[in-house]
Amino acid sequence: MNDVARHAGVSSQTVSRVANGLDNVGESTKERVLASMRELGYRPNSAARALRSGRFRDIGVAMFTLSSYGNMRMLDAITQAASELGYSLTLDLMREPTQRAVSGAVTRLLDQGVDGIVMMIEAELTDSAMAELPAGLPVVVNTSTARTDYPVVDGDQAAAGRLATEHLLDLGHRTVWHVPGPVSSYSAMRRRDAWAATLRAAGREVPEVLQGDWTAESGYRVGLSIAERDDITAIFASNDQMALGLMRALHEAGKDVPGDVSIVGCDDTTESASYWPPLTTVHQDFEEQGRQAVHAVVAEIENGPVTPARILAPVWLVERSSTGRPRA
Repeated sequence: MNDVARHAGVSSQTVSRVANGLDNVGESTKERVLASMRELGYRPNSAARALRSGRFRDIGVAMFTLSSYGNMRMLDAITQAASELGYSLTLDLMREPTQRAVSGAVTRLLDQGVDGIVMMIEAELTDSAMAELPAGLPVVVNTSTARTDYPVVDGDQAAAGRLATEHLLDLGHRTVWHVPGPVSSYSAMRRRDAWAATLRAAGREVPEVLQGDWTAESGYRVGLSIAERDDITAIFASNDQMALGLMRALHEAGKDVPGDVSIVGCDDTTESASYWPPLTTVHQDFEEQGRQAVHAVVAEIENGPVTPARILAPVWLVERSSTGRPRA
């Protein structure tokens, strides 16, 4: 910094202001300092800056898997939003949904010098509602759990289940069958509960669930098991991959979608418009969830503790060709 100051003919304090992005430096002076930095190959020492300020400008993300569509879209949005705010990202993957795994992830992230953490807790922990985190640590949770002691960002999972079910009932189907995700999943259970509540509110039969596990293979197995039945005319699958497996099994059995069976998915994956037929689905705004999570944790980092709030990103129905009125 002293070398840059001598080269530019300014004080070291002026170099510090420019390096830290402060705006109390004249434009011509700033340009002269930046030119000297480039010529001398100067880069601010982030570790030294963190020691002075107590901040590393790094956000930790703890999550269980990178294999799900929603998690990957969320992580991409978190990365972009963090970069826009001048923060880097440190990722830690937990191997199992336990309190011990969560605590270990938090410890590893804090050892890396993160300022706050976004916890992506999709699955219910097997030994605790959620691990207790260090007091004063800025934390935002992405989950459908009802926990309220940390700020929560999520999609409106109940609205997703309701919109899908109402759409099929509005088309004239007597009832709607459901293929939920695994029972350990918060979002799957919120969608399932909303599906059942919507049917009850409409005075319709609530059929037994046709259990899936998020994979297209599980949707295919369900489709094979119902292919010969004529009493099932409408199905809400809790994600688009299971809907894809359903459609394949029904096509193989000679069933027409939507002529014989209407199908609604959930998530609106980038491929869902290219299914055959193109899939009616509920759009989840994972990008908005990621942005909201980053802005919430940065607000805690920079302004101190906040009153825990629940932020629900909107969802909406995308109507395509996999749904229609039942045959007369």
